[in-house]
Amino acid sequence: MDANVTPITPNNAAAERAAAAVQGGAMSRFAAMPARAKMMLALGIAGLLAVLVSMFLWSGNGNLAPLYPNLSEKDAGAVISQLTALKVPYKAAGDGTTLMVPAEMIPELRLKLAQAGLPKGTTAGFELMDNARFGQSQLQERTNLQRALEGELVRSITSISAVQSARVHLALPSQNGFFREQQKPSASVLLTLHPGRTLDRAQVAGIVHLVSSSVPELSTKSVSVVDQTSTLLSAPPEANQGLDTHQLQYLQQVEASYLKRVVEILEPAMGRDNLRATVTAEVDFNQLESTTEEFKPNQTGEATIRSQRQSEASNASTATPSGVPGAASNQPPQGAAAPLAGASAPLQAAQMGSAGGGARKENTVNYEVDKTVSMKRQAVGTIKRINAAVLVNHRSTTDPKGKVTTTPLSQDELDKLTALVQESIGFNKERGDSVKVVNIPFRVEAQPKTEEVPMWKQPWLVDLVRAGAVPAGLAFVALLLVFAVIRPALNQIEPPPAPAKLDAVVDDAEKLPAPEEMPALTHEPSKADTQLEGARGLARQNPAAVANIVRGWVSGEVA
Repeated sequence: MDANVTPITPNNAAAERAAAAVQGGAMSRFAAMPARAKMMLALGIAGLLAVLVSMFLWSGNGNLAPLYPNLSEKDAGAVISQLTALKVPYKAAGDGTTLMVPAEMIPELRLKLAQAGLPKGTTAGFELMDNARFGQSQLQERTNLQRALEGELVRSITSISAVQSARVHLALPSQNGFFREQQKPSASVLLTLHPGRTLDRAQVAGIVHLVSSSVPELSTKSVSVVDQTSTLLSAPPEANQGLDTHQLQYLQQVEASYLKRVVEILEPAMGRDNLRATVTAEVDFNQLESTTEEFKPNQTGEATIRSQRQSEASNASTATPSGVPGAASNQPPQGAAAPLAGASAPLQAAQMGSAGGGARKENTVNYEVDKTVSMKRQAVGTIKRINAAVLVNHRSTTDPKGKVTTTPLSQDELDKLTALVQESIGFNKERGDSVKVVNIPFRVEAQPKTEEVPMWKQPWLVDLVRAGAVPAGLAFVALLLVFAVIRPALNQIEPPPAPAKLDAVVDDAEKLPAPEEMPALTHEPSKADTQLEGARGLARQNPAAVANIVRGWVSGEVA
C-alpha cells in the first residue's frame, strides 16, 4: 500500500450521477412525506391558486357600476359600439340589458352618449304596423294602431326640452252605426319633468292641442295632463279659483322686487342677521275699456261749413172769373170808362178776376260740430296698494371684557328707517300704501353642538376601504396559506444526506491529526464538516476499505 497522499478529483460522470441523485431524492422525499403533510400542501397550493385567480378577475373588473339599466337590445348594441369606439372597458349583465363600466367614468360617459343621442328609448311608433301578421283579428289591428299612435305622441312630447319622459294613454271607443250613441275619445298624458324645470300654461296648452289634433274627434277638454307629482296641469282657469299661474307668478315677482329693494337699503346699516322684512302687494288684473264722446259748445268765430243748400221758386196765377153769373159775365171784358160825376154807375157784367203771382227763396247752411271720441284701455297688473313690514333687531355692543349688551333703537332712528323704506318702495299715501318698522330684540336659540365625525367614518376613508378591502383580503388569505399551510408542509420533508467528501487517503503509517490538535474555528461546524469528520474517522479505523473505495472511483469500476 502506497503511503503517499493522492488528491481526489471527480469527473463529469460523477457530477451527473450526483444531480440525478438529488432529483431522485426530492421525489423520494415527497413520497416519504406523511399523508397529512401531502394533503396540507395540496390544499395550500389550490387555495393560493384560487386567490391568485380571484385577484386577477377583480383587477379586470375593477369598481364597476351600471351605466344604463334595463336597456333594449337595440340601444344596448348602439351603446356597446360607442363604448368600443371610446375604448372603455365594459361588462354586460342581466341578459345584456345592463352595461357595467368603471364607476368613476359614468358621468363622463353619460354626457358623451347623450351628445350622441343614446339611448334612444324603447318607444315604438308606426313601425309596429310594418310587422303586421296575416290573419290577425280586428281587435289586434286596432290595438296595434292605438299603440303606434301613443308611441308617436310620446316621441313628440319628449322632444320638449323640459320633459324627461312621457306616457300617453288613449281611450278610443268602438264606433257603431248609430251616430247619437257614439262615444267621444279621450286621452291622458303623464309627464316626468327634468329636476328644477316646470311647464307654463302655454306649453301645457300646446301639449293638449298636440294630442287633440292627432286623434280624430278628440276635444281639448277630454285631454288630461298630469306631472310626476300627480298635479293636474291641464285644469282650465276658473274665476272663483283665484289667480292663474301667470298672474300668481307676476304677483310674486312684484313682491320679490320690492322686498329686494328694502333689504338692499337697510342691510348695510343693520346687518343681514338683524333684519327681517316682508312686502305684500295688491295687483289689479281687471282689464277695462271705455269710450267717451265729447261735444264742444258753439264757437264764436268762423265755423267750418259742412253743407249748404239754396232753393228759389216763382209762381204766376191766371185771372179768375168774378161778378154776377149770367150772360154778361160770359162776355169779353170791355175797356173801362170814367163814370160821370153824380151819375150812378150802370150794372157791370161779371168779369174775370185780376191775375196775381208769387216768389219763394230758401238758403240752408250746415256747420261742423266739434266732437271728441276717446277710447281708454286700463293696463293689466296695475298696483293698487303696497304693504311693507320691517322687523329690526336691537343694537348690540361688546365691551372690552367681551360682554354683549343690547340697546333698543331711538325713535329718530326708526323714523329714518321708515323714510328709507317708503322711498325704496315708492310710497303713495293716496293709494293707501302702508309701511311699518318695528324694533324688537331677536330671540337667539342655542345651536346644537355638531359632533365631529371620527376618522374611521370619513367618506373618503370609507371609499378607500371599500376599494382596497378586496385586494387586501385576498393578499392576507394568500399570506396565510403560504405561512400557515404550505410552509409547515414543506418543513416536514427530510433533506437528503450529503455525499462524503475526502480530501486525501492515508495509509496505516500516517495518522491524521486529532480533532483537538486542529486549529480552532471561528464559526460553528456545519453539517458538511461533521460528515467530513465522520469520513476521516472511517479512514482511520479501516484504511484498506477506504483505499479500495477510492481506487474503484478513480478506475470507474464502482458506480
